[in-house]
Amino acid sequence: QVQFVESGGDLVQPGGSLRLSCTASGFTFSNYGMSWYRQAPGKERGLVASISPTGGNTNYVTAVWGRFTISRDNAKNTVDLQMNSLKPEDTAVYYCKATAGLISYWGRGTQVTVSS
Repeated sequence: QVQFVESGGDLVQPGGSLRLSCTASGFTFSNYGMSWYRQAPGKERGLVASISPTGGNTNYVTAVWGRFTISRDNAKNTVDLQMNSLKPEDTAVYYCKATAGLISYWGRGTQVTVSS
């Protein structure tokens, strides 16, 4: 049974930092690429960052480049998203996703709110 435990979402002031964590179980974590997506109210869910199965390759959308860092620990089945210099437009529900070929699994999401 595939399960994700996402944590770290919170209310933070602009300019602040948060670290999201996603712990997976029920599949061979090290075989899957991992991603973080986000969905703001009234908007479609979109990719934020991704990391290859070994962690050797990472990708970011332009909006978060230089502010967010994705990382993974295959020994602990975790993928993290370090978010710095947060902006109000980063407010969204953040989801982790595991992908291997045509197979994908989604977490339930964690709320990040950036507001003064």
